[in-house]
Amino acid sequence: MADRNEIMSRTIIYGDIPTDLVTLPLDGLQVSPFWPGSVPLEALQHETYDGLIMWAPANTVERRHEMALALRALKIGAPICIFAPKDKGGTRLAKELASFGVLVRDQPKRHHRMTTAPRPQVLYGIEEAISAGELRLVTDLGLLSQPGLFSWDRLDIGTACLLTVLPQLVGRIGDFGCGSGVLSKAVLTHAGVSAVTGFDRDRRAIKAAVANITDPRFSAVWVDLCQEGAGVNHLDSIVMNPPFHFSGKEDISIGIRMIERAADALRPGGCLWLTANRHLPYEAVLRAHFKSVTLCREALGYKVYQAIL
Repeated sequence: MADRNEIMSRTIIYGDIPTDLVTLPLDGLQVSPFWPGSVPLEALQHETYDGLIMWAPANTVERRHEMALALRALKIGAPICIFAPKDKGGTRLAKELASFGVLVRDQPKRHHRMTTAPRPQVLYGIEEAISAGELRLVTDLGLLSQPGLFSWDRLDIGTACLLTVLPQLVGRIGDFGCGSGVLSKAVLTHAGVSAVTGFDRDRRAIKAAVANITDPRFSAVWVDLCQEGAGVNHLDSIVMNPPFHFSGKEDISIGIRMIERAADALRPGGCLWLTANRHLPYEAVLRAHFKSVTLCREALGYKVYQAIL
């Protein structure tokens, strides 16, 4: 559980809050799984926090799960402000909160829907929403996963394309944006691999990957690669299916920065294996940072590259 003496009686902050939408309090406690070092929502003491400011996730099951956890942690009467872009779940917020017993004021602001209300004395359907969004076994993957993770309940096409051309790797491998561990688990079947480290910005992905992979050669690091890098420069190979969305919006700078960080993390002569949607402009970035770039496969709307440092 979170340390009651240090963090109770504060305002819960969820996400990278735009200051032109909401004024943030000085005592905010960040709980977003995308902020390395943040406190997990599920660890918060029930009915102890003074307020909530949340940029709600776009995925419906994930959004209801996170809202339910946050509402459970609030004191009765604590002010709630939950918002989202209109086309990323914002228009559904008032109805979803009403199903929890929270009757909100719903207003438009800068292409968002802003919902505000005091936390009611009685909440409804909270445990059901929490259960629906928890980590669970996905039979088709044979892995534990969770709504909100990338391609959480199926093998995505880009990863499948990469796996068809990936050779037997050797040495120390990095999995950039490891998610629940699909690529890491596949790479660990290669006899010459001595270690695999998964890196991800999402705390839930790290939790899932660690639960899914018991091989002692595997470890995982919760880090924002774009901001902090991997903190190593000796990897023999990196596998990567970089995200290009954040907070429901396309952002190709994430993939570009991850390619740059991969070049920093590889040893001289090390190899990056990258899969990405065909329309993403990564080839120029690869050629700027790697000596050799080869398009190994183009199929089903994806490209798979091998880049040698």
